[in-house]
Amino acid sequence: MLIKTNARLKKLKRAVANVLFYLLLAVIVLYTVFPFYWAIVSSLKSGSALFQVDFWPQDPYWENYVAVFREQPFGRNILNSLLVSISTVLISLSLALAAAYAMGRIQFRGRTLLLFVILGVSMFPQVAVLSGMFELINSLGLYNNLLALSLSYMIFTLPFTVWVLTTFMRELPKELEEAAIVDGATPFTIVTKVFIPLMGPALVTTGLLAFIAAWNEFLFALTFTLSSEMRTVPVAIALISGASSYELPWGNIMAASVIVTVPLIVLVLVFQRRIVSGLTAGAVKG
Repeated sequence: MLIKTNARLKKLKRAVANVLFYLLLAVIVLYTVFPFYWAIVSSLKSGSALFQVDFWPQDPYWENYVAVFREQPFGRNILNSLLVSISTVLISLSLALAAAYAMGRIQFRGRTLLLFVILGVSMFPQVAVLSGMFELINSLGLYNNLLALSLSYMIFTLPFTVWVLTTFMRELPKELEEAAIVDGATPFTIVTKVFIPLMGPALVTTGLLAFIAAWNEFLFALTFTLSSEMRTVPVAIALISGASSYELPWGNIMAASVIVTVPLIVLVLVFQRRIVSGLTAGAVKG
């Protein structure tokens, strides 16, 4: 009788724990998903309907999505963000791979200190280096140029990619590198032919996170661009204005926010397995 009672108590505790776990999971999902859902709902409203609490608009107003592209060069702004983000990712990964090979596979004095210095660069707030970056960009003649954004964004993407790729590269078997050296492979061949195929999850993870950071960056894009044709989407959304300074077209702003957020969600859903494997690959050795 006592054994049966203990078994029932264990089952009850397990059931209560499962209920609490799924309840907590539901709260987290609601907390993270509801703002985006509400942005979608708001993007389908107009006028006074924007200030009414409706979990789905009775008469969806799709004109907001059309107005975003009609009233400003929003298509060009999306293309600008795409070009800047992709170029930032390519440059960051290329430099980070070379740096990761040097600091992850080559023994030299001060290697650990140098790695912490690289990581420490990312701890500075953007506003602290804004004036210096402006003078550098202006002296290079890159003001109001997309290349200025690609170069300035590496301040916060490069330290992260170097740190992650270095950690991952340290865990790769030394036997592969030694076998390649015996066959006469150069360091460039070792990195491109041996290591890169094994670092797919890490490259996807760091590349996607760098892409998201460059896609969402606002301060540098606002400072280093002037014309509407050169702005990226965060700046373009922030500068959307109505008929007067007191009337903001919230429907258009929400529609623009949904348009630029959907591609990021799709990318994360497509590469979610590689992201998880890339984040956990270097966590356990052996």
